[in-house]
Amino acid sequence: MKQKFLLITVALVGMLSLVACGDQVVAPTQVPQEIQLFVQQNFPNQAITYAEKDLELFGSKYDVVLANGTQISFDTDKVWDKINSQTMAVPASLVPAPIATYVNTNFPSVAIYKLDKERFGYEVELANGLELKFNKQGVLMEMDD
Repeated sequence: MKQKFLLITVALVGMLSLVACGDQVVAPTQVPQEIQLFVQQNFPNQAITYAEKDLELFGSKYDVVLANGTQISFDTDKVWDKINSQTMAVPASLVPAPIATYVNTNFPSVAIYKLDKERFGYEVELANGLELKFNKQGVLMEMDD
């Protein structure tokens, strides 16, 4: 009896999570204020031109695209998770200090075009196409071209 109840509960939770999840396009004005403020502070003169809300079981994630094509993903806490641009450098204020130091020392005048928070740390892509992986302390773990 307990196994049947557990199986039914798991099935219901699974179905509810599928119903609750999904992407929907939202107007840039419907993006949460914290995200709008983040964009204004870190990407001045760049308006949000496209926004998508991803409904999760315990909140919503957002993906936005700026006028210059920069893509930014935000987690359920409205904190940036990934920044990807092919036209401008990721703002220096968003790059962890050890990563900025490493890149500036080893690749002077090469911009960071992608910064992605991962479970292990950060994935960075430089303007020259080089991909770097850093642990949470900012120590280089892997390099790939």
